[in-house]
Amino acid sequence: MRLPALENASVEDIMVPRAGIAGIDLADDWNAIRGQLENSRHTRLPVFDETIDNVLGVLHLRKALAALSRGTLSREGLRELADDVYFIPEATPLQRQLVAFRENRQRIGLVVDEYGDIQGLVTLADILDEIIGALKPAPDSRDITPETGGGFLVRGSVSVRALNRALAWELPTDGPKTLNGLILETLETIPQPNTSVRVEGYPLEVVQASRNAVKVVRVRSPEKANDEADVKTGEFTD
Repeated sequence: MRLPALENASVEDIMVPRAGIAGIDLADDWNAIRGQLENSRHTRLPVFDETIDNVLGVLHLRKALAALSRGTLSREGLRELADDVYFIPEATPLQRQLVAFRENRQRIGLVVDEYGDIQGLVTLADILDEIIGALKPAPDSRDITPETGGGFLVRGSVSVRALNRALAWELPTDGPKTLNGLILETLETIPQPNTSVRVEGYPLEVVQASRNAVKVVRVRSPEKANDEADVKTGEFTD
């Protein structure tokens, strides 16, 4: 059976980008690792040594917390408890990956490009969320916060697809996957705070930015935008 929500999407479209992957770095301080295990909101985490490129496995937190409660957990123990990594080509259609997760009895995989380099992470839950996303229109309060004036404050790491789904918008999805990427591609530079740009009629204002990424963006629908606002595609404003 074909699922319309998955028809034209690949794992690359919905994956957590490489920079956003939460994992356990065995090179970290042991107390920091313990805190991460005890407070993580994820049930499975990649285990790596210094960089995700040196991934060693995927850890089910239930195993780690059980060993931690017995006082038997160690760095080497984490390595031994981790399961083998399941790799997924970035162009894999979501429909196919949904079946592959089931057939391989997997729930999480690292997405790789044609050179084998890790580009992101995707889970079975991510694909299921994509399928039923239309049934959950309310924005995630952690990433998309409504403002009294009718706009929203949005984290730059939010995927364009998720933003479109949450707000019933039509920002382009055939290019960059995140709001940060969309703004950087449009401006062709790292913008300063208060920089505004219009993409496909949607006014986007950079609220917070670091040296290498847009962190927080104020967004409004074209209908809510002030016609006199000085926002021009691809140009800075004062």
